[in-house]
Amino acid sequence: MATEGGETVAWYDCASGHLELRQASYRDQALDALAPHLVAISTRASGAPLSSAAPPPLSVADDLAVNRPGDSLLPQLEGAPTWMTRQVMRLWRQNDDRDSWRKGIAGERIVGAKLDRLKRRGWHPLHSIPLPSGADIDHLLIGPGGVFCLNTKYLRNARIWVGDSAVKVNGGRGHPYVRNSRHEGSRTSAVLTRACGFPVKVVPVLVFVSAADITVTESLDDVKVVKDREISRFRRQEGVLGPEEIEFVYAVARDRRTWA
Repeated sequence: MATEGGETVAWYDCASGHLELRQASYRDQALDALAPHLVAISTRASGAPLSSAAPPPLSVADDLAVNRPGDSLLPQLEGAPTWMTRQVMRLWRQNDDRDSWRKGIAGERIVGAKLDRLKRRGWHPLHSIPLPSGADIDHLLIGPGGVFCLNTKYLRNARIWVGDSAVKVNGGRGHPYVRNSRHEGSRTSAVLTRACGFPVKVVPVLVFVSAADITVTESLDDVKVVKDREISRFRRQEGVLGPEEIEFVYAVARDRRTWA
């Protein structure tokens, strides 16, 4: 990366994963520009040990590790209609948007429970990470195999086709789930890279809960697609992050202030 005058301020070696910042004043701009190309996390941008750049103390109010799967969706259920009202709505074939929220919460809790079982294998899951836009990250998984951003869809008994940017459910219209997951992964990588001070690659993952069948186009290579029962396979992924890096990234990611 260079200035308009041609002066080099940062360079990144894709082969080794080494990032060098030659001018500290351009740190944020360089990390933003290089985020899509960052393929490793093992080398700190500052070149200093992680312990010398420890995250600030974390208060209970700012600790996202206490969030439960689906917590971000619970406000959508406030003021839910009574049982009688729901029966009348069904009689008149009126849709209750809260049904979709309930399914979303159920799906996130199923996935969250399976992610939590990975803790004994050195993984750290986080759930319901709130974002300034009002959206949230369903799950973030940090461990020996890297960092994964998981987007959960509860589609019981559905036949699912996953393309390069869209998903079709039971042959219906396309949904932008792939494109959204890709954007979420890129945004999460940029946030963590800036907050950690070294490259953090984040792999976007689409998790389909209770689906009957999933077909994924062969050309899709930047977004992982898994069934909820395949989550246990993450325990076999390793060789990307060491224990010190895992703990550092997790400490940064669990801090609410990182995302605000």
